Amino acid sequence: MSRKSELEKAIRESESEIDMLEQKRIRSMSSFIEALVNHETPSPEDVEYFRTFSGLIDLERENLRKLNDELERLTNK
Repeated sequence: MSRKSELEKAIRESESEIDMLEQKRIRSMSSFIEALVNHETPSPEDVEYFRTFSGLIDLERENLRKLNDELERLTNK
């Protein structure tokens, strides 16, 4: 498999991973917001899930940027 094909596959996988993580973050965020709307303190678990998923999304987006940059360099050669 060529490097370009490998990068394209990795980009698709990275985009799917980001989508999955964002869905999980949305579920944790809904619990967090529900607590705020009800004038309750959000559970520490909900806060931690939100932070964890946000951090993972940031890392995966950085990875996606690197993959796209490498693919662009290959394409422009």
